[in-house]
Amino acid sequence: MQNLTAHDLIDRLPYAKLTTQLPKLLQGETTSPQRHVHTVSNEGEPDATLLMMPAWSQGMGGVKVVNVTPGNARRHLPAVTASYLLFDAVTGEHMALLDGGELTARRTAAVAAIAADRLGIDGAKHLLLVGSGRIASELAFAYRAVRGIETVQVFSPTLANAEKLVAALKAGGFQAEVCADLVAGVAKADIIACATLSTEPLIKGEWLRNGQHVALIGGYLKDMREADDAAMTRAEIWVDTFAALSEAGDLTQPIAGGLLHHEMIRGTLQTLCAGEAVADRESRITLFKSVGDAAQDLAAASLAVG
Repeated sequence: MQNLTAHDLIDRLPYAKLTTQLPKLLQGETTSPQRHVHTVSNEGEPDATLLMMPAWSQGMGGVKVVNVTPGNARRHLPAVTASYLLFDAVTGEHMALLDGGELTARRTAAVAAIAADRLGIDGAKHLLLVGSGRIASELAFAYRAVRGIETVQVFSPTLANAEKLVAALKAGGFQAEVCADLVAGVAKADIIACATLSTEPLIKGEWLRNGQHVALIGGYLKDMREADDAAMTRAEIWVDTFAALSEAGDLTQPIAGGLLHHEMIRGTLQTLCAGEAVADRESRITLFKSVGDAAQDLAAASLAVG
């Protein structure tokens, strides 16, 4: 059985490869039951989450085990720890064990970039990152695979983390700076990408303008919010999977309040991968809400192994 480390996945899954090959794989038929989500309570800190995400298709399957631990921030440890087991769907033979954190980060960022390629303006150059964690650190590089991103602003409540990410982005060839004023940062951005565990809305609809693309990547539970109701009602919304409508607070809360309806969701990642695109993007606000899907993990893992 292969054992693929984070470094192996970086080598095998560059964003140019992911953004061009994942769309083909994600159009295929994959069985991906709704993830198992369990709360892990620890006294004196925020609840952690255990997720198990299985998927299988013709000939191949896999399962990811993920621990999301918000309390790790004060321990200076990653909030997400994960492993992915790839198996032969016919024989059940275990084929490979992959670093789940790297796999998750790269497929999440690639999926966001695939959506932006279909929904964002062609000339997008200015990116605003809201968040400075593991997923946020990948996003600029993924977006650069589909758009000519030149400048990146990083907004984070923890200044030291924002400065660290800015330094990494500069080393990666971007013009990068810390965003001290979120309103001004939103005004400048062509693409606004949020990758946080926030339970309070960060992006307000009144700040947005036509031609902008918003990606909400971090919130995956009903009590998490990255954008307010005004943002959700002003934008044309796509989701990575319809499971987001029952899982993510950015959608469940405005739906519960009668502000959004299922019929208002324009489509899914699969429809975008099949070629759907938005005309007159300059005159619209587009929004992609991602909660992650086991089919994405399986597709990326199969690329890494194959």
